[in-house]
Amino acid sequence: MTEYGRSPGSEPWHPEDPLYGDGGWGGQQTHAGQQPPYGGQPQQYPEQPQYGDWGNGQQADYGQAQQQYPYYDGQGHPQHPGQGHQQYPDQGQHHYQGGGWDTGTHEHVQAAYPAGPGDPYEGQNAAYGGGQHDQYGAHDAYPQPEPEPEPRASRRTEPEPPQTDWDPGPDQGEHAFFAGAGGDDDDDSDEPGRRGGRGDRKGKGGKGAKKRRNGCACLVVVLVIGGGIGGVGYFGHQFYQNRFGAAPDYAGNGTSETVTVTIPKGASGYAIGEALEKAGVVKSVDAFVTAQANNAGGDTIQAGVYVLKKEMSAASAVSLMLSDESRNNLVIAEGRRNTQIYELIDKRLGVKSGTTEEVAKKEWKSLGLPDWANDNQDIKEPLEGFLYPSSYPVTEGMKPEDVLKEMVDFSKQKYSELGLEKKARSLNLDSPLQVLTVASLVQAEGKSKDDFEKVARVVYNRLKPDNTETYGLLDFDSTVNYLRGESKLATGSVDQLRQIDDPYNTYKIKGLPPGPINNPGEVAIEAALKPAKGDWYYFVSISEDETLFAETNEEQNRNREKYLEAQKNGQ
Repeated sequence: MTEYGRSPGSEPWHPEDPLYGDGGWGGQQTHAGQQPPYGGQPQQYPEQPQYGDWGNGQQADYGQAQQQYPYYDGQGHPQHPGQGHQQYPDQGQHHYQGGGWDTGTHEHVQAAYPAGPGDPYEGQNAAYGGGQHDQYGAHDAYPQPEPEPEPRASRRTEPEPPQTDWDPGPDQGEHAFFAGAGGDDDDDSDEPGRRGGRGDRKGKGGKGAKKRRNGCACLVVVLVIGGGIGGVGYFGHQFYQNRFGAAPDYAGNGTSETVTVTIPKGASGYAIGEALEKAGVVKSVDAFVTAQANNAGGDTIQAGVYVLKKEMSAASAVSLMLSDESRNNLVIAEGRRNTQIYELIDKRLGVKSGTTEEVAKKEWKSLGLPDWANDNQDIKEPLEGFLYPSSYPVTEGMKPEDVLKEMVDFSKQKYSELGLEKKARSLNLDSPLQVLTVASLVQAEGKSKDDFEKVARVVYNRLKPDNTETYGLLDFDSTVNYLRGESKLATGSVDQLRQIDDPYNTYKIKGLPPGPINNPGEVAIEAALKPAKGDWYYFVSISEDETLFAETNEEQNRNREKYLEAQKNGQ
């Protein structure tokens, strides 16, 4: 049948529809207490059955609650109640059978609630939420969306068993997981026409089988939940340890067993920690990184070879590495000549004396010298000046060529940082090698930073073409000592020194020597790049703490007398 108040559509209403012409979009619906259209009598509303009767198995005779609607003949003329009134075509009495409708091919219409005195719900329909007012009786009301009408085809539903208690029973309100339903061995079916329903399980083991299934299901749930809680607890603990827990660490200053650890240049705190952990010094990298961050000087750990104890606390390892006690590096002091450095390398590597010097003479071209090095054929030692004073990790097992290459690379890096190439021309020098040569002379002749800057000025003044004091000669004893391979204060008289025929003899050869005479440090190099201002041409050191400078030869002779007097007094 057509739903009362359906939305307009293309399908016309059939004249045999009992609601044909009654209401709809074109007319008004009949309200309680009003006369029906076409002179009909008011509709009679039977008493509603009480709610408690539904669960007691009582049947409601809906034939008595039948609403009286006008009937229309084949010509569309209404037949009023009492004048040919009949019930719906082909319909009989509707009987409620213990919770189900025995309707056959018919549909039922729910009656409206009876109107009482002062009842606010007077005239409202009981179907589909009786609490709503009928808005179709007003011309200005907007139609409310209604659910799509059910198909006209008849439906047959299986009667449901009456509920006799609040307990839903084994098949109602119980989740299928615990009831064991849905398995392949479950013959219960919801298909129409099947008898027995979902509650007929006696042939499948009865209550015992169901309880066993319930027990197994509960056990599975407990195991799953327990395993989940355990997994969350484990991973939560690991997360806390990784994020907030203290890193694994040893306690104390370590055992009596010592190990040698080499830290390369540019190694980060994490890389240092990895090397120490691998050697068994610290227990974890994180512990070392934390201890290094907590130490004010932790970021000053230098590259080199360290002698450390096994199983040290990270804090103890950091403190020891910052002290000179643990460092086992090859330390090159400022002003050392290459011949001296070669001997130190031989001893550290445990090789025959002279091995490193021989390698340097044969393989110096392959050790990575800069392009501006060795631009003079008279250079005695190709690597002189390129073994920069520093601390180098040199241990037994290393090859001399590898050690020399590392030292040359570090020297190039320092000279690039100091800007030797950029400042050479501003100092009226031909190449960066000459800047390095001046620095080596300053290193050999000076005693302090103040001396270095003044000695550098003396060098540049003597190199001037208009020099009328020394006429372009440097007259440095240090160059004579270098060509002789000595380190003496008394090198001989000036006349004797001028007789030595050697490119490094600055008493005879004007200008700078062919190359550096040692490996100057940073202070001497800075002095060569930024010499003091002055007109000095002479200087003499009368003690370790005092150097006298002079602008003329006469002043220089007076200073020499002071020097001789100091020598007599044993200074």
